[in-house]
Amino acid sequence: MTTATLEQWRLLAAVVDHGGFAQAAEQLQKSQSTVSHGVKQLQQALGLPLLTLAGRKAVLTPAGETLLRRARYLLDEAAALQHLADTLAQGWAARVSLSVDAIFPQEALFEALTAFGRESPDTRVEVQESVLSGGTEALLQRQADLVITGRVPPGFLGELLLRLGFIAVAHPAHPLHQLGRALRLEDLRAHQQVVIRDSGVRLRADSGWLGAERRLTVSHPATSIQALCRGLGFAWVPREKIRAELDSGQLKALPLVEGATRWAELYLVLAEREATGPAAQRLAELLREAAARCRAQADGGAN
Repeated sequence: MTTATLEQWRLLAAVVDHGGFAQAAEQLQKSQSTVSHGVKQLQQALGLPLLTLAGRKAVLTPAGETLLRRARYLLDEAAALQHLADTLAQGWAARVSLSVDAIFPQEALFEALTAFGRESPDTRVEVQESVLSGGTEALLQRQADLVITGRVPPGFLGELLLRLGFIAVAHPAHPLHQLGRALRLEDLRAHQQVVIRDSGVRLRADSGWLGAERRLTVSHPATSIQALCRGLGFAWVPREKIRAELDSGQLKALPLVEGATRWAELYLVLAEREATGPAAQRLAELLREAAARCRAQADGGAN
């Protein structure tokens, strides 16, 4: 028994899509006899007619419509499989892992991921959000191809992506705002500070904690912002993360005598710089471009 092939289905689809055997042959750069013979073999293999003549035009029979609809799915899958094979043959990895510090602007991250997805739809990207030493551990334990972190460990080279300003804020109704004067360190220590837990396991560290007896520890910057908006304490938060809350009045900058703004730098680190594949290199390039646009927007907003 003769078996229908994907190539024969491809010939039939071309005849239908382009309106005839001659047109299909021209599009496929094959002879008309090759196209006609292929479709004839397909019909013989299936044992039923797929095309019928309507005037001078070949149109699908009801059975042909049903079968070609299913065949198109197989043709698309075969094309995707071939594309993936070609991609892997060029050394383009099937998976890229990225560890990104949670304070990195999400808009820039999604911009880079969207562009990468358009260019390389067959490459799976795994994103892990980290806090403080989490990115450092991902590097040391080789858990990521690319890392965006504020701490570059010895033995690695980091490329500066962004410099973020953290501002001290609290809800407008917070007692610190009710003092009606410039605030000092002693004023802050009497109130609860919202602190983000280090996602690292071996290299845990506190960042920005003042040593206050009262502190609320959370696992993600988004949770920290929600806690602040509910008046549960004060904290230093990246300005870019709370622009909407500042504009709406949900949060208000604390009038500190000094230290109202703190700065943090984020670096892009390649775990295996000399052996980084083209997929990871391309994603790194897109992250650089997105971060550069983020910097330009921040500079424009400051002017």
